[in-house]
Amino acid sequence: MSAPDALPRTPLMGMVALVVVAIVAVAVVRLTGVGASKQPDAATVAVRELRFQDRPDGGVDVYDTRAGRLIDTVEPETNGFIRGTLRGLSRERKRVGIAPDQPYRLLARADGRLTLEDPSTGRRVDLESFGPTNTGAFAKFLGAGSEAR
Repeated sequence: MSAPDALPRTPLMGMVALVVVAIVAVAVVRLTGVGASKQPDAATVAVRELRFQDRPDGGVDVYDTRAGRLIDTVEPETNGFIRGTLRGLSRERKRVGIAPDQPYRLLARADGRLTLEDPSTGRRVDLESFGPTNTGAFAKFLGAGSEAR
């Protein structure tokens, strides 16, 4: 006879089976791609190659590498999303031994999405995943510096 506060065996085994089936299903989709849906990227409508350079005061200068000029400055202690995104991409560059002066590519898509990619490592960040405010932090670089500086 079992203790009065013990869980019934049949429902417990059913819960375990459900968890195992879910894990196996996810593994099959991840490993084979069967059943996974991936939305293709919309056409690229604008591209800007950017280089980010740390400043001694803690700011970050943003350069358009094609034009070869400064287009913006991220002031010290501001724009944590920009800093965090670049920190993650830079970490990968350091890991594989790529110089930090290689440009990143900011892509605007026909459907309004923005992508920041690192051509030197193949990594990319789909910025719209982080909301409109964070996406806007990078979107300003597409039009920045159009005026003479």
